[in-house]
Amino acid sequence: MAGQLKEVRNRIKSVQSTQQITKAMKMVSAAKLRRAQDAIIQMRPYANKLQDMLSNIVSNSEGDVEMKLASERPVEKVLLIAITSDRGLAGAFNTNVIKMTKALINEKYTEQYRKGNVTIWNIGKKGYEHFLKNGYRADATYKDIFLNLTFEGVQKAAQAAMKAFEEKEYDVVEIVYSQFKNAATQRFVTERFLPIPRVEKKEGDNKKANFIFDPSEAELVAELMPKILNTQLYKAVLDSNASEHGARMTAMDKASENANEMLRNLKISYNRARQAAITTELTEIVSGAAALQG
Repeated sequence: MAGQLKEVRNRIKSVQSTQQITKAMKMVSAAKLRRAQDAIIQMRPYANKLQDMLSNIVSNSEGDVEMKLASERPVEKVLLIAITSDRGLAGAFNTNVIKMTKALINEKYTEQYRKGNVTIWNIGKKGYEHFLKNGYRADATYKDIFLNLTFEGVQKAAQAAMKAFEEKEYDVVEIVYSQFKNAATQRFVTERFLPIPRVEKKEGDNKKANFIFDPSEAELVAELMPKILNTQLYKAVLDSNASEHGARMTAMDKASENANEMLRNLKISYNRARQAAITTELTEIVSGAAALQG
């Protein structure tokens, strides 16, 4: 009985220690989330408007200007940019990004994968570790971007992807990441990066949007296109960063609640065991006294 009491006491101490860690991690993630949330909320409208503008220009150019980054060609070689986190303990955040990347390969690029023509650039260590372990062509060049998250760091990855596409190392580039909604909700999405997607025209809509270009359209497109693509990838990274902290904060909050429930059950078990031990001791004392009187 004494051994059982000691075991329950040790478990209570262990759960209390774990709960202190989960509460501290929740507070840290909450502080980081506020900054990350502010960054993506300010960035998203600007990035979306630029992307819409670029898609409209590409859709209405009709071959007037040479656009290498918008050229469609048969898809033989594929580049996927999977954005995960550097650390775990964020619920199903990393798992969902990995699952979506695999689903994209299985549903859309199965033939290319069989030929060994699917490459995964990983932003974040968790994705790289998983894909490398499971035999995928995983590239670690940009996996440490989150160690020092800056626009310049993300820009290098975007420029490398653009250069590889122009040189026909890849025929299509897609981004898989988590889109931030709020602290408890993330939306896991796949986004076309290259070639630049065109706006789908509705049936019967043959109107062409008229843009006034100054300087010329060729100069403007050559200048703006890389900058807008840099912004698009940076937005995806900021979205993923905010989603990670939101997912971790929620996971640590749930872990703390579960620890409370475990402590409640353990304390009930401890009190029952202690009561049983006291009852046993009293019974032995009474029995001994009765034996002496007899």
